[in-house]
Amino acid sequence: MLAGRDVVAFVATRDAARARGFYEGVLGLRLVADEPFALVFNAHGTTLRVTKVQELVPARHSVLGWLVPDIAAAVDQLAERGVAFERYPGLPQDDRGVCTFPGGGSVAWFKDPDGNTLSLTQMESAR
Repeated sequence: MLAGRDVVAFVATRDAARARGFYEGVLGLRLVADEPFALVFNAHGTTLRVTKVQELVPARHSVLGWLVPDIAAAVDQLAERGVAFERYPGLPQDDRGVCTFPGGGSVAWFKDPDGNTLSLTQMESAR
């Protein structure tokens, strides 16, 4: 039923101005609308609604991520814009914070200003 329909992604923020600066200014997403209840971005054809909330307890897992063809280059570009990448004990991460899994896929994690965990993923087939 929904296989042919577009997905809308959601992430929450307590501070819309700060979130806008991050998603638009740092990540480079195009703002479509600043509505009373959400900032709406175009994320390469996917609608991302950054929902304005009063309270937020960030999930301990990734809530939003992007597939990238070259994870090292993407990490470097975001790091130049002030993004800090997360380190997790027990995961084999390189100097950039990139974890390459046995199947060959690589992931790097970072947080938005509200503490939501976001990620970059390079699939093994992109290597």
